[in-house]
Amino acid sequence: MVDFMLNGEVVTASSDADTPLLWVLREELTLRGTKFGCGIAQCGACTVHIDGQPMRSCVTPVGSVAGKSVTTIEGLATPVGEALKTAWTQAQVPQCGYCQSGQIMQAAGLLETNPNPSDDQITEAMNGNLCRCMAYPRIKRAIKTAASGEVMS
Repeated sequence: MVDFMLNGEVVTASSDADTPLLWVLREELTLRGTKFGCGIAQCGACTVHIDGQPMRSCVTPVGSVAGKSVTTIEGLATPVGEALKTAWTQAQVPQCGYCQSGQIMQAAGLLETNPNPSDDQITEAMNGNLCRCMAYPRIKRAIKTAASGEVMS
């Protein structure tokens, strides 16, 4: 049994401590926003925040989050998260949906620590998140829009 904070609520996972957090989130706790992509922490589709830091949940054992705070796309209700979600739609980023939650979680981590990133800083921060549809220019535009505060509600 592993107790941790998930999207602001204390939860108990009954999975073995070495089970990847991704599978606990998706299968045991039925939160399907976090996606399985590669399973080896190379694509970013499974990105969640652990104690505020973007992490790959496919290679993070659930036992390692005991007593920590985990935020998934479903719980990303911060002003930065909301601005990103709105900017994502405005920039028409969504295509196949494979990478979206991981991209947004990674971008939120960036904007929480650097509210006004340069193009190079965005590229560096987002470098490990792959997009099958090649929407990288729209992703960058959405991040810049969210950072600028020019998001229309």
